[in-house]
Amino acid sequence: MRMNYEMNQMSKRLRAMPKVEIHTHLIGTADAETIYRIAQRNRIALPVSSLGEWKLFYEFRDFTHFIEVYSIARQCVRTPDDYVFLVEQFLKHQAEQNIRYSEVHFGTALASDGLTDTELLEALSLGATNGEAKYGSRVKFIAAIVRHSPDLQKQTLECALQGQDRGLVVGLGLAGQEKGYAPEAFAETFAEARRQGLRVVAHAGEVVGAESIWAALDHLKVERIGHGVRCLEDDALVQKLRDLQIPLEVSPQSNYCLGIVDRTQPHPIRQLMDAGLYCTLNSDDPPMFKTNLVHEYLTLAAQGFSWDELWQLNLNTLEASFLPELEKNTYRQEWQAFLTHHLSNFSPAAPA
Repeated sequence: MRMNYEMNQMSKRLRAMPKVEIHTHLIGTADAETIYRIAQRNRIALPVSSLGEWKLFYEFRDFTHFIEVYSIARQCVRTPDDYVFLVEQFLKHQAEQNIRYSEVHFGTALASDGLTDTELLEALSLGATNGEAKYGSRVKFIAAIVRHSPDLQKQTLECALQGQDRGLVVGLGLAGQEKGYAPEAFAETFAEARRQGLRVVAHAGEVVGAESIWAALDHLKVERIGHGVRCLEDDALVQKLRDLQIPLEVSPQSNYCLGIVDRTQPHPIRQLMDAGLYCTLNSDDPPMFKTNLVHEYLTLAAQGFSWDELWQLNLNTLEASFLPELEKNTYRQEWQAFLTHHLSNFSPAAPA
């Protein structure tokens, strides 16, 4: 009974605490109902006959099915209104978890969409403005180069720079199929992004091992690593990451679902933290992995993480964000106010 009580109190704390998230993908944040509504509006046929069937189809099964669902969702989102709605819905879900600020990866507009990058950015901006006004949660974006479409890297950089001018895009990222697409092929584009003042991140050390992280550090000079859990395969890399305090954007449920980590085992974030590495906690593609950021925290709580450790992960994520120092300081004060005025509400004596 005491254990159940303590987990209930931990759950209340984790839901109430103000949070930041820095690793999600815009299409992957859309739940089944959002994509269903967009598909109906655009008269796109889904491989089901009802919302109920679509929700079942949307549930994670395996990697191949995940890619199928993600691809269908991507094909449904076509118009500026779709993107406005997508961002507003994302901020609604973030606000429900008291996530105050997010950084979200998005792909550049494709010719098949019938959109220009300018139209895409205008829609993202309107969605962000509307969503913040309605729900109080904020978002900035990271333009993601898709590894397996290297021919789009220059266009993605141009989109990122245009978004930077609008105060909307804070960084350039590298995502997509890690295996077979080494970071070296994107070094020139990342160098130009850094020269232009964009922050730079890359997915690495997820499907491919430590060599992928080395290449992202050496050739792209990234400031954060998406996932990065396989750094544990190389002691020298662990030491480098520890010395440089490069933030790792860790997403436990994503790792479990995609088979990066055996679901029967505790997540290696414990080993990463014990090694002195800078870890942050994120949800990646939450509805597609049947998770959200609160669930990620609860996953670690169930694996024995203390409140102090989980709170430190939350602080880490704020500090690793690409927010200006002045804005970070505003959130630091909010975080401290939560500790001072609210935490005591969740600490009454437990029943015997």
